[in-house]
Amino acid sequence: MLEHEADARVLIFNRQEDAIFAKRALQAGAFGYVTKANAPGVLVEAAHAIASGKKYLSATVARTLAVGDSTTGQSASDALSAREFEVLRMQVQGQSIGDIAHSMRLDSKTIYRHQSAIRQKLRVDSPFRLFAIANEFGLESKH
Repeated sequence: MLEHEADARVLIFNRQEDAIFAKRALQAGAFGYVTKANAPGVLVEAAHAIASGKKYLSATVARTLAVGDSTTGQSASDALSAREFEVLRMQVQGQSIGDIAHSMRLDSKTIYRHQSAIRQKLRVDSPFRLFAIANEFGLESKH
């Protein structure tokens, strides 16, 4: 996210309210996360906070993160690397191995290895279970 401009202050404005998306954005270096469900004033407030160097989470996102951390501890999705999580997201959306490889600028064999690691880390042995777990993470299927 911050590869080209290390001083950038990134605010994620997303429709996803699930904690995993906010958590991943913050881990990637975002300064804030606001969902489209928030009032427009929240987006303005977040932009001002980030412009002044502060981190910002909307109240709903902060509450979701706090509740998720206190009730579940470490999530199964925490076991996945950022790249594995992205491969899972793209797979759930129905993209082929070739499409994922092309999009991520990786070899198809690398995508197969990521898929194998995902199944192993999440302890799944069927595509149906993998899609169910992805749904629990808030990843939407296009199927």
